[in-house]
Amino acid sequence: MTDEFDVLVLGAGSTGTNVAWYARDNGLSVAVIETELVGGECSYWACMPSKALLVPLHALAAARRLPGAAEAVTGEVDVEAVLARRDEFISHLDDGAQASWLDSIDAELVRGQGRLTGERLVEVTAADGSTRTLRATQAVVVATGTRAAMPTIEGLEQVTAWDNRDVTTAKQIPQRIIVLGGGVVGAEMAQAYRRLGTAEVTVVEAGERMLARYEPWVGDLLAEVFAEEGITVLTGRRAQHVEREGADGPVRLTLDDGTTLTGDELLVAVGRTYNTDDIGLESVGLTPGEVLEVDDQLRVRAVAAGWLFAAGDVNGRAMLTHQGKYQARIVGDVIGGKDRTAWADHKAVPQVVFTDPEIAAVGLTEQQARGQGLDVTVVSYGTGAVAGGALIAADSRGKAQLVIDQSRRVVVGATFVGPQMGEMIHAATIAIVGAVSLDMLWHAVPAFPTVSEVWLRLLEADRGL
Repeated sequence: MTDEFDVLVLGAGSTGTNVAWYARDNGLSVAVIETELVGGECSYWACMPSKALLVPLHALAAARRLPGAAEAVTGEVDVEAVLARRDEFISHLDDGAQASWLDSIDAELVRGQGRLTGERLVEVTAADGSTRTLRATQAVVVATGTRAAMPTIEGLEQVTAWDNRDVTTAKQIPQRIIVLGGGVVGAEMAQAYRRLGTAEVTVVEAGERMLARYEPWVGDLLAEVFAEEGITVLTGRRAQHVEREGADGPVRLTLDDGTTLTGDELLVAVGRTYNTDDIGLESVGLTPGEVLEVDDQLRVRAVAAGWLFAAGDVNGRAMLTHQGKYQARIVGDVIGGKDRTAWADHKAVPQVVFTDPEIAAVGLTEQQARGQGLDVTVVSYGTGAVAGGALIAADSRGKAQLVIDQSRRVVVGATFVGPQMGEMIHAATIAIVGAVSLDMLWHAVPAFPTVSEVWLRLLEADRGL
């Protein structure tokens, strides 16, 4: 028998569940197919556990930098308490609450591996091997996300290495860890483990600097902070060979310059790969394992009939939880007959790196803006040089920067580095999305004494005051 629903959603992560929510709000019947935990990568192995690890560590560091509070800090971090709090935030890898939420919106959860078998058809294979065929009367939405990419390195397939799931859910803190990759996961986890007590942390980055997608000064500043904390950062180096002594012995990583690093664990954090290799794409003329390119209504371009959608990481537009949810809302409305288009992914994608100092950015970097042919001015000011910044943290080396399109006199890019900068970025996002003129921003008066006063200083820098 074939069960019919208006919408079938492959993947019950944050994107897939939001697709279901909005589709149901539009009066459509929905089935969500999931082979792992409802809530997906972000809830259990990425965003939530990583931040649960980082927040108490950063709070302790902030107190130690603040006179008066520093004198009251007499102990070290309670590692067991941090890990226990982490486990609470990931519900001890139990998805009961999120599955119940799907039930509360009357979306059916179908557990198993879903695979397309033809137009609007999905076959689900349950854990016991039984199968069930589902048909969508209107649309199928692929929201299967991504997983950690494993690079081609001699010996890596024979060695047990950590990925983001292992590092965010570990029960023990190793004495030595090698981090392969200086992107967001690598940077956050390197600092987290150093502050949790790992004696030797080494970051290996093939590029010129960490966090290569941000403004160049961001990675340089973070490398300075890491050096002060005892984290070794090796840039311009590539891994060539890896081996481990026995099943649980030390791991040795050989770099292209002949250097050999030894650690208790190796974290591979060099990027992500699309979870599209086992969802039956070949049945509808698509190539398994590849990105699903979509239009601005999130329809898969290569499927002419328009019934197949892709939202979240699998379409490669903006691989961030909040952008996946944004796309999900649009997909749910589009299938429900509303005229919606996704354009924020092209213009203003906010992102935060939860290191200490915190890094937040939205829009274009200076290089990207100039690459688009824009006539830009770049202004900057220290986030610790305003009263609010000085009150929050002593000796802050943070910095705020705006990229201004002079022809339109609007902000097209913003970067903030310093304490709690993730809470600053939404104002910049609004300014970019709304194309708010600089003349208008002069009348958005920041409260004193807050860090947001840096906006006034940036506007003054633009005027040369």
